[in-house]
Amino acid sequence: MGAISFDLAHLLAGSLVLMSFVMLYQDRLPSLINAFALQSALLAAAVAWQALAQRAPHLLVTAVIAVTLKAIIIPLVLRYLIRSLGIHRTIETVSGIGPTMLAGMVLVALSMGLMLRATEASNVIAREDIAFALSVVLLGLLIMVTRRNAVGQVIGFMSLENGLILAGTGAHGMPMVVEISVAFSVLIAFIVIGIFLFRIRERFDTVDVAALDRFRGERQ
Repeated sequence: MGAISFDLAHLLAGSLVLMSFVMLYQDRLPSLINAFALQSALLAAAVAWQALAQRAPHLLVTAVIAVTLKAIIIPLVLRYLIRSLGIHRTIETVSGIGPTMLAGMVLVALSMGLMLRATEASNVIAREDIAFALSVVLLGLLIMVTRRNAVGQVIGFMSLENGLILAGTGAHGMPMVVEISVAFSVLIAFIVIGIFLFRIRERFDTVDVAALDRFRGERQ
């Protein structure tokens, strides 16, 4: 059972990193949203498996929240926002796909090297999950930095938060009150972001952050 726990936890956590690279590669919003939904579903599976491996039933609440809120509801709302705001579906990036993917691989190698060395005293499953989680966090941050579209940056932020959830569950879980408060915080933040997107689109007729910089006079 120990070997199975390690192998499946390793596979699910690694799948989240893979989906982060898939998201990093996407240049169209619908595909990016689909990749985020799949990553969130994999997160729910990883958390559910940790609930069984750690004998921590409260983690099942986190898994249900992740699959319901982040794999189903938020992607549906994002698709609605795209249709309602008439957002251009092609995502402009700061640099090309090649340099961005290379930067992502460097970040993953860095996070693996640092976390595996820093968590030598932890159990094997926790070490692997925390290393993979940091990779997901850094790749989510890279998505935010390299996307000029505000919706793409929102998805990068939520992917980053997926990494934080994976880290928390891998380190023998979080108290249930923390999990629920995090879920409500993400939901409230998403509602606020949706309102701001509507207002930005209404005021400036775009959600391209480069265009918003020009409106502020930062770029000529």
